[in-house]
Amino acid sequence: MISPDGQSYTALNDNTAIPAGPANNDVGRHPTTLPSIGGSKTLWRAVSVRASDGYLTTVAIDLADVRSTVRSLVLLQVGIGSAVLVVLGVAGYAVVRRSLRPLAEFEQTAAAIGAGQLDRRVPQWHPRTEVGRLSLALNGMLAQIQRAVASAESSAEKARDSEDRMRQFITDASHELRTPLTTIRGFAELYRQGAARDVGMLLSRIESEASRMGLLVDDLLLLARLDAHRPLELCRVDLLALASDAAHDARAMDPKRRITLEVLDGPGTPEVLGDESRLRQVLRNLVANAIQHTPESADVTVRVGTEGDDAILEVADDGPGMSQEDALRVFERFYRADSSRARASGGTGLGLSIVDSLVAAHGGAVTVTTALGEGCCFRVSLPRVSDVDQLSLTPVVPGPP
Repeated sequence: MISPDGQSYTALNDNTAIPAGPANNDVGRHPTTLPSIGGSKTLWRAVSVRASDGYLTTVAIDLADVRSTVRSLVLLQVGIGSAVLVVLGVAGYAVVRRSLRPLAEFEQTAAAIGAGQLDRRVPQWHPRTEVGRLSLALNGMLAQIQRAVASAESSAEKARDSEDRMRQFITDASHELRTPLTTIRGFAELYRQGAARDVGMLLSRIESEASRMGLLVDDLLLLARLDAHRPLELCRVDLLALASDAAHDARAMDPKRRITLEVLDGPGTPEVLGDESRLRQVLRNLVANAIQHTPESADVTVRVGTEGDDAILEVADDGPGMSQEDALRVFERFYRADSSRARASGGTGLGLSIVDSLVAAHGGAVTVTTALGEGCCFRVSLPRVSDVDQLSLTPVVPGPP
């Protein structure tokens, strides 16, 4: 403290350092940092105040405690900040890892699909989130891919089956054609060498084998047209009239055999929309099959009628019948169940296969019911023309004006 007359009064604590102030000890009214006298590193914070009575008071505070406190606060804040950063880092890692978990599941699903598991799907998430919308889109795409692959595999399987059937068909057809050709060649060779004693019988056999080969070629051409899905000449066909004609023709072919026609109970008339010539061939093949492969004492019955929305044709016999194994394959091309279906019977082995193809071309189905010793019953079901369809097919003739 400095009095108005210049006398100085100093009060010190136990600190040995002394602040180095200006000569007049007036450091100003604003706090000022001062060094110490004598090279001490202690810093002081000083301020001077002049009272109204002229006394100048200068107060200086040692900054060592303040600096120690500040250092402690800095270390504390650094520690707290580091801990907060660690916690935030761990929390951020957990959040990011959880947010990336769908991508990991997408990756696993993609790897499984790449390994052939086409039925795998990504987990469903909430549809309002981006991940949820992505999962929905991916699952839809995977379903389409699975359907496309399944369709391609099915098409490839059908193509292989078709190729196998065609290869087998060509093999069987070649074998069937080779037999009459070999027979004709052999008889012709006998005739050329003059070794044949009965020339008439020889020519008759050649003519018979040539006719059989012609029938076989005609059947093969018909099957080829059916496989090519040639359009049918559709018109209204009365199956009762066709069945009556088939029974009449069969009686003319085999007068000694008992062949009957029966009408089944059912609503409406047995009229269908089909190709009349092809439907006649269906009946002709079924009746011929029954006559050729049963003894003359076996009766043949042709039935026609309706059942619900279908028109029904049945050709039944009380012959020896077939085993279930033969019944499952009876519609295969060139299939013969036993010796009764040998070539000597005059058949080509294609009659029932043609029936199956013709009925399928008309949108119907043919089945066989049989057992050993109980005869056979071939049943053809075709879509029946309803009364409404008949009206729509009937041409409208305009009346007089």
